[in-house]
Amino acid sequence: MKVPISWLKDFVEITIPIEDLARKLTLAGLEVDEVRYVGYPLPAGRIEGQTSAESRLEINATGIEWAADKIVVAWVSEVLPHPNADRLVLCKLEDGEQEHVVLTGAPNLFPYKGIGPLEKPLKVAYAREGAQIYDGHQPGQVLTTLKRARIRGFDSYSMICSEKELGISEDHEGVIFLDEDAPLGTPLVDYMGDAVLDISILPNTARAASILGVAREVAALTGVPLKDESGRMKDESGKIKDEGGGMKDEGGGAKAEGQTIEGRISIEITNPELNPRFVLGLIENVEICPSPYWVQRRLKLAGMRPINNIVDATNYAMLEIGEPLHAFDYDVLVGRIANPPHEALVGRIGNRPHKVPKIITRTAGPGEKLTTLDKVERTLDEKTVLVCDTAGPLSIAGVMGGAESEVSEKTRDILLEGAAWNFTNIRRTARAQNLPSEASFRFSRGVHPALAERGVRRGLELMRQWADGVVAHGLVDNYPLPPAAPTVEIAPEDVKRWLGIDLSAEEIIKILASLEFHCELTHYASRITVRATAPDHRLDISEGIIGKADLLEEIARIYGYDRIPETRLSDELPPQRSNPGLEREERIRDLLVKMGLQEVVSYRMTSIEREARLGMNLNPAAYVQLAKPIASDRCVMRQSLLSSVMEVVERNARIRTRMALFEIGPVFLASQDDGLPDEPQRLAIVLTGPHGVAGWQPADTAAMDFYDLKGILAVLLEELHVGQVSKPDEIGYGNPTYVPHVGQVSKPDEVGYGNPTYELHGHPTYALHQHPTFHPGKCARLMAGEREIGVFGELHPQVRQNYDLPTSPLLAAELDLDALLSLIPERYESWPVPAYPPVLEDLALVVDESLPAERLAEVIRQAGGKILADVRLFDLYRGEKIGAGKKSLAYSLTYQAPDKTLTDKDVAGIRTRILRRLEQELGATLRS
Repeated sequence: MKVPISWLKDFVEITIPIEDLARKLTLAGLEVDEVRYVGYPLPAGRIEGQTSAESRLEINATGIEWAADKIVVAWVSEVLPHPNADRLVLCKLEDGEQEHVVLTGAPNLFPYKGIGPLEKPLKVAYAREGAQIYDGHQPGQVLTTLKRARIRGFDSYSMICSEKELGISEDHEGVIFLDEDAPLGTPLVDYMGDAVLDISILPNTARAASILGVAREVAALTGVPLKDESGRMKDESGKIKDEGGGMKDEGGGAKAEGQTIEGRISIEITNPELNPRFVLGLIENVEICPSPYWVQRRLKLAGMRPINNIVDATNYAMLEIGEPLHAFDYDVLVGRIANPPHEALVGRIGNRPHKVPKIITRTAGPGEKLTTLDKVERTLDEKTVLVCDTAGPLSIAGVMGGAESEVSEKTRDILLEGAAWNFTNIRRTARAQNLPSEASFRFSRGVHPALAERGVRRGLELMRQWADGVVAHGLVDNYPLPPAAPTVEIAPEDVKRWLGIDLSAEEIIKILASLEFHCELTHYASRITVRATAPDHRLDISEGIIGKADLLEEIARIYGYDRIPETRLSDELPPQRSNPGLEREERIRDLLVKMGLQEVVSYRMTSIEREARLGMNLNPAAYVQLAKPIASDRCVMRQSLLSSVMEVVERNARIRTRMALFEIGPVFLASQDDGLPDEPQRLAIVLTGPHGVAGWQPADTAAMDFYDLKGILAVLLEELHVGQVSKPDEIGYGNPTYVPHVGQVSKPDEVGYGNPTYELHGHPTYALHQHPTFHPGKCARLMAGEREIGVFGELHPQVRQNYDLPTSPLLAAELDLDALLSLIPERYESWPVPAYPPVLEDLALVVDESLPAERLAEVIRQAGGKILADVRLFDLYRGEKIGAGKKSLAYSLTYQAPDKTLTDKDVAGIRTRILRRLEQELGATLRS
């Protein structure tokens, strides 16, 4: 937001240099990006565009200085035609010292050419010879010095200036016509020199999105009292309404001299949650013309384009007070009513009966359209709030008005609107329509309903002054949902503990009162507290503990962040406790990254249609619905983490042939009792593309398959020691202890070194599975005992068609992370590197076709005990030699003892036990 200093001085006296003021505002949270000097001298030792190194906080300064003896107020008494050029005129000009003849080609002087001495001289900005100004004929801001030259037979040594030449704006189509109060011969810098603060208005500083809002901050920071705000209308007696509805004497001033507005307009608010307040005022018999030049100059310095006195009044009041206004042509509204209303609703304009318009605020109907002020026809969605009458929409609430009822040169009666809107809805509407505006900038950050009345009164007063209108008495005010003023209690002890500064209760009250908080001193036993109620222009103050933090921030800002001393933490440190769940999650992340996978973070918001692409039948009632979704396709919370990761894969498939991705995050399951949703954690893994990335050396470019994903899961489970909880045995070191099913406990054998003692814990197993997302025959379920950990496999061909994916297989897994974390042991055994050599042996076993290979391996491990160090499947055979319905599985066995070299006799005993157990439990026979 651009804040002219001259405008700011209307509300608060500036007692410190402008650059110091900019630093104070920046340190208080209103970051000043730049100070642009328009006529005022730049700070000492500064040149245009250069930043100061004299302080730790640098404020960029730009601009031009108007030399007091070179650029002055002058008047033009007569405009003469140039004898040798039709596009030039000669102006007789008086600068307070002597008369000059000034050569110029400004088009706005041509209407005065050749009509003789002017009845009222034109007040202009005059640059004498040697003055430094901007070159009006070159792009950008290029400094030039006026020098004497001969042009078309006349000496030219001075200039009547345009706004561009003085750095006010980019307008150079005509010279400046000053207001009649400009004193002849006065240095122009004394008459209208200025500086502009360019302030970043963040969402939490929306209270300062106005001149008055910045003035409040300046008054609090500098200790200077805030001047009376001018945004309240006086009644016929010259009194101003106070906040309680009473009257206080302000010593005369503007009057509402017209007839009452009552009975001439009505308001209907259909949804107070979206429109908590709507205020209307009426001014009649206005004359549409340009605003005074000082108004136009301020608007331009503030970054707005002047249009006419009525529109300028609405913009001026908005910038001044912070309440966006909208002016309707009242006669157009009357003309839009198709049918005459009941006789009781007939009002009068002068002596003419007329139909009474009714203003209605509502949401748009399906496919409803409106042509806005920018002449664009816009199709509105059903969440857009409209300001309408009984004939249809008039404007998009809080964003932009409609073209049909806009102010034109024929307008005579103005209906002025001030309102309050739901800031979330305004933000969504402005984004949906791609229609940023000064009004939506403020409404989307929050404007207090109390400002609606003040804005309308101020706007009416400005129109009365600039357009000679007659203000109707009273306002029409519909205020169905006034917000409660938050009240917060704070004690000096809170300030000391949270900010580290000692302030008494009286000092706290002084700081908060400077920001217009209403404060009371309260006593509870020996404890003194300050009870502060936020002013009605503050929507950023909460209640409770958050409200206390808000007040502490206000105290710190005004006291000065730079004045808060550095102190060490004085509170006792809390006891250090680990977070096993988080640590295990991080362990899983580390392991997957080490295996070459890349972590992604996807949207938690999705739609049922997006998740349905995985081929599952979904129940919409089970989803957590969002009350105010950010987009139509992000309206529910996800129930599948894999679906979210698949969207990432789909977006990246066009630029990457190989992807190995994983994500850890929650899914959201609607609660049965309408309470908060359950948020179980999930782990999703997706693989696609070749094993390796092609390079200058030969690489494995074969596509990853089911077993690549299974291998990653196996390594992950092994590194997490899932299923490896055991109790140490007195003899030897042995293997990790595996139990295939919960409840199965092995007993020590008399032969060999014996088995370890097993806990009731589930060893991970894999089982063939059918799932609509995955390819039949290429899908498995990962189990731990009787508990399912997750499902993985190759994506189903029909599911692939729902995504834009490459042709290579896509492998995916979604695991129940909570279940997996619960299976990770707190402690596990480790063994030293064996000192004695192993004995290697292969066993080929004939079993039924339906028997899983993992089941054989489990029994072999149990029977082999701790001496059996490793079991690995290396061959599968089916054929006539072993019979139909049979298969041969060959395992490589590694025997190794921790305390001696094994003999053939030792190994034979263990082998005999293994074969006996296999035959008894599984019917397996040794292949001959």
